[in-house]
Amino acid sequence: MGLELYLDLLSQPCRAVYIFAKKNGIPFELRTVELLKGQHLSDAFAQVNPLRKVPALKDGDFTLAESVAILLYLSRKYEAPDHWYPQDLQARAHVDEYLAWQHTALRSACTRAMWQKMMLPVFLGQPVPPETLACTLAELDKCLQLLEDKFLKDKDFLAGPRISVADLVAITELMHPVSAGCPVFESRPKLAAWRQRVEAAVGEDLFWEAHNAIMKAKDLPPADTAVKEKLKPLVQVFLH
Repeated sequence: MGLELYLDLLSQPCRAVYIFAKKNGIPFELRTVELLKGQHLSDAFAQVNPLRKVPALKDGDFTLAESVAILLYLSRKYEAPDHWYPQDLQARAHVDEYLAWQHTALRSACTRAMWQKMMLPVFLGQPVPPETLACTLAELDKCLQLLEDKFLKDKDFLAGPRISVADLVAITELMHPVSAGCPVFESRPKLAAWRQRVEAAVGEDLFWEAHNAIMKAKDLPPADTAVKEKLKPLVQVFLH
C-alpha cells in the first residue's frame, strides 16, 4: 500500500497538507474522514491515529499525526523544492518560528471566529453571546496585526522571497474566518497582496479546489440530533 492521507478539507491543517502534496506531485490515496459526522472519533480511525484527529498519514506500516510533522515528512521524503522548507539555517528558523507561534495564536483565533460566527449558530443551532464573538474578533485582529508586523514585514512571503510551508499553514488558517464572512483582508492591503501571491504560487485551481468545501460550509443544513450530540464537546470548547 502506498501513501495514504486521512483528511477532511473542512479542516485548515488538512487543506495545507492537501495543497502541499498536490502541488509537489506527491502520489497519495485520499482517505476522507468526515469531521462533522464524528468519523475521527471512531475506533477504526483510532487504529491509524490514536489522537483521533486529522490530518493523519499512513505510509506502509508507518503512521504519523500532526500537520506540521506531516508537511515536513513529505517535504523530506519527496525532496520538495528547497523553498518549501529551506536548507539555509536562518531561513528554516523563520519557518519554524512561524509554525511554533501559530498553534496557540492565529489557529486559535481563526478557528474560534469561524465556529462562533457560523458553525455554532448556523450548523449546531447554538447561540453565541455577542460579547464572546466580539472578544474573539478582537483577538483575531490582534493576531493579524502580528502576522503583518512580526512575520510578513516587507517580504513577499512569511519566510523570504518564495513560498514556504509557513505560508500554506497561514493562508489555510485565514480562509476559516473568511468562509464565515469575516473581512480578514479588506482593510489590510499588505496582507491582501500576500494572499494573492500565495494563491498565484499555489495555482488558482488548486487553491480553490482545497477551499471549496469550507467556502460552502455556510450552506450546510442544520445538524441532526445525533451529530449535535457527538459535537457537543466542541460547543464548550469554542464558547469558553
